[in-house]
Amino acid sequence: MKTLKCDLCEVTVEGETLESWMEALLPHYKVAHSEVMNDSSKTKEDMEKWMVENKARFEAA
Repeated sequence: MKTLKCDLCEVTVEGETLESWMEALLPHYKVAHSEVMNDSSKTKEDMEKWMVENKARFEAA
């Protein structure tokens, strides 16, 4: 089990795998960072960049 901070704040979330960590992070993101979730200017490339960065953070933990 790995514990990582949210990439935008100090909240920590646990997950056994990257996918389970992202699932655990999603409810927090929807409430605390709804402006990011609802930002229509975000592109597919932005999402892919987020995935690459957070996969690296998860694997390094």
